[in-house]
Amino acid sequence: MKNLIICLVLLACCSVKEENSIWEEKERPVDLVYPLLDAANSRWFYFSSATRPFGMVNLSPDTQVDGAWNSGYRYDTDTVKGFSHVHAWQMSGVSVMPLAFKGNAVSFLDDYYSPFSHDSELVEAGYHKLYLDRYGIDAELTATHRVGIHRYTFPEDKDAGVLFQLAGTLGPCEMVDGKLEQKDKRTLLGQVTNSPTSRRPKPITVFFKVEFDQDIQGLVYSNESENTIVDFGAGLNKPLHMKVAISYTSSENAANNLEEELKGWDFDGVVEETQEVWNEMLSRIRVEGNSLDQRRRFYTDLWKALQGRRTLSDVNGAYPDNTGEEFRIGQIPLDESGKPKFRHFNSDSFWGAQWTIAVLWGLVYPEIVEEFCNSFLQYYQDGGLIPRGPSGGNYTYVMTGASSTPFFVGAFQKGIRGFDVERAYEALRKNHLPGGMMSKSGYEHKTAFGGGVEYYMAKGFVPYPNPKGRFGGHEQGAGQTLEYSYQDWTLAQLAKALGKTDDEASFLQRSGNYKHVYDGETGWMRPKDENGEWLQPFDPYDYANGFVEANAAQFTWFVPHDLPGLAELMGSKENAAEKLHRQFEEAEQLGFTSGTSHAVETHPEYRRIPINYGNQPSMQTAYIFNYLDRPDLTQYWSRKVLNVAFSALTPELGYNGDEDQGLMGSLAVLMKLGLFQMNAGTEENPIYEIGSPIFDKATIQLNPDFYSGGELVIEAENNSNENYYITKKSWNGNSIAGFGLRHRDLIQGGVLRLEMSDSKP
Repeated sequence: MKNLIICLVLLACCSVKEENSIWEEKERPVDLVYPLLDAANSRWFYFSSATRPFGMVNLSPDTQVDGAWNSGYRYDTDTVKGFSHVHAWQMSGVSVMPLAFKGNAVSFLDDYYSPFSHDSELVEAGYHKLYLDRYGIDAELTATHRVGIHRYTFPEDKDAGVLFQLAGTLGPCEMVDGKLEQKDKRTLLGQVTNSPTSRRPKPITVFFKVEFDQDIQGLVYSNESENTIVDFGAGLNKPLHMKVAISYTSSENAANNLEEELKGWDFDGVVEETQEVWNEMLSRIRVEGNSLDQRRRFYTDLWKALQGRRTLSDVNGAYPDNTGEEFRIGQIPLDESGKPKFRHFNSDSFWGAQWTIAVLWGLVYPEIVEEFCNSFLQYYQDGGLIPRGPSGGNYTYVMTGASSTPFFVGAFQKGIRGFDVERAYEALRKNHLPGGMMSKSGYEHKTAFGGGVEYYMAKGFVPYPNPKGRFGGHEQGAGQTLEYSYQDWTLAQLAKALGKTDDEASFLQRSGNYKHVYDGETGWMRPKDENGEWLQPFDPYDYANGFVEANAAQFTWFVPHDLPGLAELMGSKENAAEKLHRQFEEAEQLGFTSGTSHAVETHPEYRRIPINYGNQPSMQTAYIFNYLDRPDLTQYWSRKVLNVAFSALTPELGYNGDEDQGLMGSLAVLMKLGLFQMNAGTEENPIYEIGSPIFDKATIQLNPDFYSGGELVIEAENNSNENYYITKKSWNGNSIAGFGLRHRDLIQGGVLRLEMSDSKP
C-alpha cells in the first residue's frame, strides 16, 4: 500500500524538463492556472472557477450538494445539480439550473439534474463552460466581484427556463425561507437563508437581484415544491444572459452591487476583465525555468492562495453583523471619496496561517494583510473579540488558540501598519486571557471552558482530558499548550515593540510553557492530566490523543519560537536533527502525507505518519533543520516534499490533505521560491529562511505602497531535480553567511543568487 501511493504520486507529477523554459510573453500566469487540481477530492469551498480574488460571488457547478465535505464540484461525479453563487466557509446560496423542456415544466421542479461530460467542458480561472446532456444546453459562467453572469444557449425546439432552488440542502447548509418575486418582465428579486450549523451558530440570508436580457414569459411553481422555474418560452434564437447580484444585507444593496459592478451584457468582456484581475495578482511573481507543468502548478498554487476567503461587504461598505444578540447591518468606514476603506471577510481558520498566507501575503500582497487586519478589528469593535475564522458575520470559534495573533504581529513587524495598532494590541491581549479565544475550543459557542487557558496560566499546561468536561471540538491539551506558547511569544514581541514591558515579560514567561509537556524519557511532547501525570498508555503515533488533528510525533516540533530550546531538551541540536531526519525518512515511505486527501487522514495506517504535509501542524518541519545547524537537510527534505506532495497536476491529486482556503497553496508557493518564515516574521526585522527553490529564476514585484525596492529576484544557478543543495549564496553580490535574509534588506530589492549542486557543501 505504501509503495503504491508513492508510485501513483510520482507518476502524476513527473514531467520532462523543457530545453527552453524561459519566460515567454504568451505565458500569461492566468492562462497557466489549472482549476481542476485536486477537484476529485473537493469540499464545498475548495473548487472555484467563475470568481475573482476573494470574490463575494464564487460561481461554479455543483455535482455533490450534501454536506460541507466531498461536495461542490467533484471531478469524478458526472451529474450537475445546479450552479451555486456562494461557495464559502459554512455558507452557500443562490443555486440555479437552466432547463429545456416541452409542455408542462412542473415535473422539473424537483427533478432537474443533468449529466455532463468533461470532454465538452472548459474550465479556466474566471470562466467555466459545460454542456448539459439532458437538455442540450451550453452553459457558460463568469463573475465580477459581487455579480455572477451566465450565458445559456438553448435548443430552439424547446421551451427555455431557469430553475431557482429555494429550499433544501446545499453544501454545508440547509436553505430555508426562500422567496422569488418578479418585479418586471426582465427582473427578479429573491432571498434564501442559510440555517445555522454546528459551526456557524446563527442564520445568514443571501439577498439577490436577477436581470435577464430577454423577456420572462411566466413563473412555474407548485404547492409541492419550493423551487421556481422562470419560463422564457420556445424558440429562443440567441443565447440567454442572466446576471445575479448578491448581498448579505438587503435587496437594495444587491441591486446597488449590480448597478455598480455590471451595467451591460458583455459576457466575453467580463471574462476578459476577470482574467486580467487575476493576471495582475498572479503576475506579482514571475517564474522561469523548470517544466511547463511545474510553472502551471506554481500559478495554480498561487491562485489558490488568493481565494477561498470571501468578501462579505457590499460595494457601499454595508456588511452583516451577527456577533451580537440581534442581527444588524454594519457599515465599513468610508474614505474621503465616499468609498469603503476596506472589505469585510468571511474566512476559515487562521490555524496554520503563520507558515502560509501570513508570510506570502505579507511579502507579495501586503495590502491584503492590511485589509484583513482592519476587517478583524471591525469584528472586535462589533463583538468584542478578534475572530480566528468568522462566517456570515458570526464567530465560529473554528479550531483552537489565538491564531490571528501571529498574523497581526507579523504585519506590524513588516511595516504593514494601516490599522489601529494600539487597538489591535488591546484586542489580541484579550484573546490570550480568560474569556478570550484561548478560553474556547473548536466551535464552542456558548461557554468558555474548552480552551483551558486558566489551567495553562496556573499550571503551565492545558490538561488532557479536560477536567471540566467536553464543551467543543479539539480539546487536545498538549497541542493547545504548544499553540498557546508560540502565540504568547508572538504577542510578547508586539508588547516589546509598543513599550509594554510588563506584558512583554508576562507573555515571554508563558511562552516557555511548551517545556512542561515535553517528556524527556520518551523524547516526545506528551499530554498530562490535571494532576500533572503523563498520559498512560502513550503512543506517539496515536492520532488526536492530546494533539489537534495530529499525533505527538508531528506536534513535538511545534515550537517555532524557540527551536534552540527544544533542541536543548532533546540533548543537543545534533540529536534533534538526527531525530527529525529519521522521522522524514519514515514519512517518505508514505509520501509525506496521510493518504491523498484529508478524508482519509484518520485511516489506521496513514495516520501513523511522523511528518504529515497534508495538514497544518507539520508544515514547518523541513525548515527546522536550518535552526539545527543543518541547512543542507532543509534543502534536501524541502525539495523531496515538493516533488512528492506538491507537484501533481491532476484532478485526483494536488494537496493530499486539508487545503483550507489557500494555506497549502501558499505553503507550496513559498517552498518553491525557497523562502520561509518559521515564526511568521513576528520578531523585529524578521528573517526569511532560505530553502531550495525549484525554478531557475523568480522575480517578485514589490508593492510600492508598502515596499520601495521594486523587484526581488531569486536566481538559482545550475538548478535541476538533482541539484537541490546550495553551495554558495549572495545578496546583491555580497556573500551570505547565515541561512536567511532580513526583511528590511529584502524589501529594498535586489538579487538573491544561489549556486546549486547535487552535493552538500
